[in-house]
Amino acid sequence: MHFVANADVHRLLPYPDLVQALRVAHRGGKVASKVLHIDEPGGSNLFLALGAWRPNEAISVKLVGVFPGNLSLDPPQPTVQGIVAMFDATTGAAMLAADGAAMTERKTAADSALGVDLLARRNAATLLVVGAGALAPHVVEAFLTVRPSLRRVLIWNRTPARAQALVSRLSHPGIAIAWAPDLDAAITQADIISCVTMSETPLVKGALLRPGAHLDLIGAYLPQMRESDDEVMRRGRIFIDNATNIEGSGDLASPLRDGVITRDDILADLWQLCTGDALGRMTLDEITVFKNIGGSHLDLFTIAWLREQWLLEQAVP
Repeated sequence: MHFVANADVHRLLPYPDLVQALRVAHRGGKVASKVLHIDEPGGSNLFLALGAWRPNEAISVKLVGVFPGNLSLDPPQPTVQGIVAMFDATTGAAMLAADGAAMTERKTAADSALGVDLLARRNAATLLVVGAGALAPHVVEAFLTVRPSLRRVLIWNRTPARAQALVSRLSHPGIAIAWAPDLDAAITQADIISCVTMSETPLVKGALLRPGAHLDLIGAYLPQMRESDDEVMRRGRIFIDNATNIEGSGDLASPLRDGVITRDDILADLWQLCTGDALGRMTLDEITVFKNIGGSHLDLFTIAWLREQWLLEQAVP
């Protein structure tokens, strides 16, 4: 079984191709999935085993740890690390394994980029990224892929030095990239906002969202976390990537529990949007909200596409 290292995962999964691969994969029917969640005894870290099975095609298993303190190490390490493995769905034979950090970055950014392509205005000009961790530059790259209309990128982080450092590393021709010192002011300017934090208190205020804005919520992977306030949910038309863990997803769990929204306010998932069974944006002025819940099916789709690209590369003389 071949192992695809970190750099090769990024090289073999360019965002234009990966976003399209996820779009097509969502039209092929749902998959069986299972998650094993282990909390660190007495600590704040966790370890996950996520399995997915699409009959007659493939099985995937992702083994990853989520260690928030990794970012403060010297040198910093990714918060999410591990491996993703793919198996033959007919025989169970191991087929491919890949670096878990790179796979998570790619599939997460591509998942949200697919949401942007389905929901954001076509003429969106300003992107605001809230958070400056390992995923932030991937969000920028992936979103620029699906919205070439973007001309400005703003980066905000609770620690200004980290936002400024990310700005200095980013380079996209024709795109003005800048640090946003005032989050509230940046929100009022943004056509697309993506949150990639582990905040436990709301950062994005719904009252500040401009008409026609699209809000992408990636962080808040635990129910006690929040990246957006209740007014976001009241004002926005809400979409998700999948419905497997709605009550465990921070930006949805509290509003649902408190009666701010009901399940009926969650209008569609990527399965429905990609097949055309549900409509996305209806008007230019409406606010759309996309919660990236994630799921093992995305790991399966991503590693299946990775294997195709790896096999094509091996076939080239």
